[in-house]
Amino acid sequence: MWLINTTSGILTEFDNEDPPHYAILSHRWGAKEQEQTFKEYRKGLKQDTSRHYKILKLREIALADGYEWAWVDSACIDKRSSAELSEAINSMFTWYRNA
Repeated sequence: MWLINTTSGILTEFDNEDPPHYAILSHRWGAKEQEQTFKEYRKGLKQDTSRHYKILKLREIALADGYEWAWVDSACIDKRSSAELSEAINSMFTWYRNA
């Protein structure tokens, strides 16, 4: 499970069985070009995009609510890896329940 640190913005991988306490915030999907992908997030956010703004707000809200970690599907699932995508789909109910 990949989580975003709400202070630094660093994406970090954790064991699915024992992740730290994290927040998941609901968001509205935009057009494909408006969503920050895992690959793009790992390369670094461009601060002048709506993609950046959405994840920045996620971090800001989660941090204000006392969370050190946050998860958002668009940036925390590497959809290029079929194994990781399959694991994420199979784990998502648990991830939402535990958030």
